Order: sequence, then C-alpha cells, then structure tokens
Amino acid sequence: MSGLTITNRQVQGIVIVDLDGKVALGETNSQLHEALRKLVSEGKKNVVLNLAKVSTIDSSGLGEIVAGYSTLSAAGGTLKLINMPTRVTDLMTITKLYTVFDIYETEAEGIASFEGAPDQPLAEAKATSTLL
Repeated sequence: MSGLTITNRQVQGIVIVDLDGKVALGETNSQLHEALRKLVSEGKKNVVLNLAKVSTIDSSGLGEIVAGYSTLSAAGGTLKLINMPTRVTDLMTITKLYTVFDIYETEAEGIASFEGAPDQPLAEAKATSTLL
C-alpha cells in the first residue's frame, strides 16, 4: 500500500478532497493529480484540498498539487488549500508557493471563500473514496 487515501465529498456545492497519508514521489502523486483531473472532467471546478491528515509531503508532492492547481485553473476552476500541517506550510514558504494558493485554516473558511456557491445544506455528504 502506498499510503494515501483520497476521499471526495461535497459541501454547499464545493468538492472537498480529503487526503490522508503521504503525498510523495511515486504512485500517490499520479493518483492525486488523476483525482483532480477526474473532478474537472465531471464539471466540478470549485475544489478544496484538505491537508489536515497529510503525514508526509515532498517536493514531488508539492509539484502534483501545483499541477492540480494548473489543471483546475485551465478549466476555469479554483483549487484552495485548508488545514495545512506545519511541514506543508514550511515547504510552501521555502518554495514561495504560499503566495500562489488561497490557503485557509478551516474547512468553513475555505468554503465561505467561494462567492456565489450554490446554497446546499452543510449536512450533504456525497462521498467517494480511493485507496492506494
């Protein structure tokens, strides 16, 4: 097992992508980018990447987050980051990527940052999982 679980759910029309495990060189990277490309192909363009349970991230993992950001931006979408662990924040600061992304402390702040998002109940939880 490569060590990354990706779970998608919708809250108020925003797709929350929960990551749990390692985002590092190897299969986890391609799986993350593929998950984001799939969302774009399904017409889901407002995405929040929840990094709260990311245990490890390397420069390759950061590269995949940037690639996902580019994929969504090219399709007219938006990728925002929430709940960044200290290690991720440090890497983002060192690489100056911190200035590229919209980053929020909490899920509620990330969701609220999307203006004009469809009004849907917070309890909505259409979830799918990908285990690696």
